[in-house]
Amino acid sequence: MTLVAAVQMVSTPRVDENIATARRLVAQAAAAGAKLVLLPEYWPIMGMSDGDKVSHAEALGKGPIQDFMAQAAREHGIWLLGGTLPLASDDPSKVINTTLVYDPEGRHVGRYDKIHLFGFTRGSESYNESKTIVPGKQVGTVDTPLGKVGMSVCYDLRFPELYRAMGPLTLIVVPAAFTYTTGQAHWEVLLRARAIENQCYVLAAAQGGEHANGRRTWGHSMLIDPWGEVKARLAEGEGVVLGDVDRVYLDSVRESLPALKHRTM
Repeated sequence: MTLVAAVQMVSTPRVDENIATARRLVAQAAAAGAKLVLLPEYWPIMGMSDGDKVSHAEALGKGPIQDFMAQAAREHGIWLLGGTLPLASDDPSKVINTTLVYDPEGRHVGRYDKIHLFGFTRGSESYNESKTIVPGKQVGTVDTPLGKVGMSVCYDLRFPELYRAMGPLTLIVVPAAFTYTTGQAHWEVLLRARAIENQCYVLAAAQGGEHANGRRTWGHSMLIDPWGEVKARLAEGEGVVLGDVDRVYLDSVRESLPALKHRTM
């Protein structure tokens, strides 16, 4: 078995504050024995406006956000999946919402750019990520000692075909900043569905609370097993969710109910 951790944050508009919080929570997870740690979406910055993250965009391989992630992975000897950070794009008015993966030596070994961009309007509540984000185009997976990990971000959770394109997985990771409205309605049922239909573990790291910009995020970071059972959860506020990924149990689920082998299309 391998202990994994999801970090839940209530990120602020200040990158230095968020790095300090992430440093403390990653250290907490590592001290508990986690070998793979996942940060939430937008962990380095939840700005007062959607455009604030553009001014903090980093070129790949350069900048304080990436320096922190590489250093933390190396210091604690963990696999660190950096939620999402704003990477510079070819459009100076937009960023790429990117998950970067670092191995225990602190090397950058994987990347996934969020493909599906969130759009939602209900009354006075409105979001349109396409105004400030360039969508990704490539499915993202990374091979780790616990097995193949499939990467997705927040709104991707609503598109099951993305996960099928990854092939058989040991673990799906979902860094997210689900709104309170949509999270309350759909977050857990979608996470459990992805675990059940792909017969793998799902680790979700969320933003969870009231932010300085007035936005409220749902939280409920959790680990779900291949049978769809929630093994660990944190409702709101910052903290760490810990749980084991058990390859023996995963194999037993697939052996008793070989749904992945029964696919005909």
